[in-house]
Amino acid sequence: MQYGFSDIVTLLGSLGLFLYGMKVMSDALMELAGDKMRKILASMTSNRLFAVFTGFLITSVIQSSSATTLMVVSFANASLLTLTESIGVIMGANIGTTVTAWLITLLGFKVSMGAIALPLVGLGFMFTFSKSKKVKQWGRFIIGFAILFIGLQFLKDAVPDIGNNPEALAFLSKYTQLGFGSVLIFLLLGTLLTVIIQSSSATMALTLIMCYEGWIPFDMAAAMVLGENIGTTITANLAALVANFQAKRAARAHLIFNVLGVLWLLILFVPFLNAINWFITKDGGLSPFVEATAVPVALSVFHTTFNITNTFLLIWFVPVIAKIVKRFVPEIIDPEKEIDQPMYLNKAYLKYPQTGIAALLKESTRLFEKSAFKAIAHGVHVHREDIKSTKKAKVIIDNKKAIEVDLDQLYYLKIKSIYNKIVAYATALQSKFELDKDLIAAIRNILIANRHIVSVVKAMKPIHRNLSIYMDSDNYYIKKEYNALRKIIVKVMRIVTNIQDADDPSLYLAKLDKLRDKADKSDVIMNGSINQLIRKNHITNEMATSLMNDSDSVINIVKDLISVVELLYITKDSILEESKLPEQLEYEKGILSEDEQDQLGP
Repeated sequence: MQYGFSDIVTLLGSLGLFLYGMKVMSDALMELAGDKMRKILASMTSNRLFAVFTGFLITSVIQSSSATTLMVVSFANASLLTLTESIGVIMGANIGTTVTAWLITLLGFKVSMGAIALPLVGLGFMFTFSKSKKVKQWGRFIIGFAILFIGLQFLKDAVPDIGNNPEALAFLSKYTQLGFGSVLIFLLLGTLLTVIIQSSSATMALTLIMCYEGWIPFDMAAAMVLGENIGTTITANLAALVANFQAKRAARAHLIFNVLGVLWLLILFVPFLNAINWFITKDGGLSPFVEATAVPVALSVFHTTFNITNTFLLIWFVPVIAKIVKRFVPEIIDPEKEIDQPMYLNKAYLKYPQTGIAALLKESTRLFEKSAFKAIAHGVHVHREDIKSTKKAKVIIDNKKAIEVDLDQLYYLKIKSIYNKIVAYATALQSKFELDKDLIAAIRNILIANRHIVSVVKAMKPIHRNLSIYMDSDNYYIKKEYNALRKIIVKVMRIVTNIQDADDPSLYLAKLDKLRDKADKSDVIMNGSINQLIRKNHITNEMATSLMNDSDSVINIVKDLISVVELLYITKDSILEESKLPEQLEYEKGILSEDEQDQLGP
């Protein structure tokens, strides 16, 4: 049995294909995940016993505990299953995988998912042509699911062909007479074979062949089965390498659960095997310790009994296992990649229209002062700390160091979700109460302000891109013009910062009007500067086009920013004044539950 360099490369490629399929499937699940889907999944697995049954049923149907645990890891990665729910499903998968041993023993065949993988790719590919985004994501999910199984099939084909060459392991028969040492040796062998073959069912089939041929006795075969239970966890842990901490926790839980089961059975190894022997022989059956042909059935009984018993014992300790896993795999959330959630839009504030509008105002100002401020500042390649500092605007824009920021990602993760929830909250508020025209106007103004915020952030993308090209250009004239655009935005944002901390924001109205006029006069077409630059060949036509577009965008950005400031800080309806909120909240605290009071905050 030869195994060269090309075989090793093929093995690595197969592993890469498997991991890629896992990632595609996980990403598609993330896109498809919604509250409704989350509730359905939670209802399926919220009860431990039902979670175990779900895992058993899925594994029994698809004939692969690895596939079930991969799904668990994917769902955990997409936050569709909690750690506790994942552990329950994994326990059920361990029981479900024993069905395969019975099929091999009694029928001699095993259903292969690899046979339908390519048709699934075709089906998923057709879905991707749909106009519906959701249908396209289902297509990606199906393709990822199929690629995963294609990768597994390639992986099995790429490993050393031990399955078709069982005689290569005949030498192991001499290691069966070392007492408990032999048990540990064959446990390790079962683990290694499962890791290599990437299928506990395939290792189980190999073990059955070795027993049937009489190379190893029943007790050594049982030890190999225990090793297979540990080795099968490698599949989920490999998949978790490209997943988040939740998926890693689910994979580690699988490992801990199986290792704990092996440990307690090793202590009771001899009595447990004797109990299996008694069960097999009590009605006249052949003893697996005497007759090699009786070992396959006895081994299947052992496999099933062990996994059911292990699940029954450890299901009561799921919370303990979860705590252990959480300690080994701490929560890691990248604040730059976490989808932002609203801070003030809770149900408690919806008790009264005044507090509901106050919540909308607070959430809108938070959106503007945090995420939108970052997008605007970094969009013109300036740090927020510099804008808030006492440095002169000219000193700030003289900084030629570009700031890399993915404005699309920032908008999607930090702004879009909050904006959508602000709109939904405003709709719920207006549907719940019959509001007078002043309150309706207040809500309308807040929504208009949010629309301006979104418009500004979206407009920053082409400006940021062109600034990256021109603000450090060798062309003095184009660099000067773009720095002038940066300077205008810096001055507006500096006033915004001052207004946020001002006792009387209306004092800044004159400055805002002045900036609005200055922005209008900065239009390179209206002031004739673009004409001069082109006529004197100071800039190229391409530069001129970019400058004209960005000059117009900056004028609109300045006007939108001034509108946001006027709507959120200066022309607030009197009912939203902070002096009235404490009294309203004190009134609420007298009639709300403790949980609702907690949501309101101090």
